[in-house]
Amino acid sequence: MRIVRFASPQGMSFGVLDGDGQVAQIEGHPFGQLSFTGARFAQADVRLLSPILPSKVVCVGKNYADHIAEMKGQTGDAPSEPLLFLKPSTSVIGPGDAIRIPPRSTNVHHEAELAVVIGARGARNVSPEQAPASIFGYTIGNDVTERDMQKSDGQWTRAKGFDSFCPLGPWIETDLAGVGLDPADLAISCTVDGEPRQNGRTSQLIFGVPTLISYISRVMTLLPGDVVLTGTPAGVGPIRPGQRVECTIEGLGTLTNSVTGADAVSTAGGSR
Repeated sequence: MRIVRFASPQGMSFGVLDGDGQVAQIEGHPFGQLSFTGARFAQADVRLLSPILPSKVVCVGKNYADHIAEMKGQTGDAPSEPLLFLKPSTSVIGPGDAIRIPPRSTNVHHEAELAVVIGARGARNVSPEQAPASIFGYTIGNDVTERDMQKSDGQWTRAKGFDSFCPLGPWIETDLAGVGLDPADLAISCTVDGEPRQNGRTSQLIFGVPTLISYISRVMTLLPGDVVLTGTPAGVGPIRPGQRVECTIEGLGTLTNSVTGADAVSTAGGSR
């Protein structure tokens, strides 16, 4: 089942996207038993938003050996345990939204990743064997990163935390097994203006999804709707304003975002 969050003339809602391109609106959030309002919309008549608004996005660095190798030691060797960092909820954008390049930045990279969405029971102190029961579904993430800041800061909060640096979408697939797919072995790729960049499989993860969920849950409670980004394969590279980034994962579709310059709008009021 594909869960979407969308904007229509009636406002923002969750819905289920069916095979005919229709979105069936549901009441409230998508966790637990679904209750449908009876309203249906053609996908072409609504705007898909990020499929979830997480309280936090927990990311895993250096989780593909080929990506570690291509960074040529800039971020260190392969970790003995999952390497965690956070992206703020304000970094999340949806399909079709623009990735905004910070002022004077010339080295922002794409990072296509399998994203895991936590379900209604959350996850706290779970074992790897218990972890799948905490998963609501899967979507696509792009862990956008400012490489110069990542290198100069010594930690990654600023480099990965800018507004718009966490595209998610286009939907959450809650039953990959039902379509004959295993999240432990999905093709993952990224193109920029149609040029192939990344091409890997989730079977290349150093730490698999159950291990990651268990490890994170022993550090922090994962709440319903929280997102775990599992790491990126080799092929990352720079993006610039005017380009189009497409991240594709087998069974999950394609997450497409444009790239623009920085948003200079300020929330500051006038003089008092």
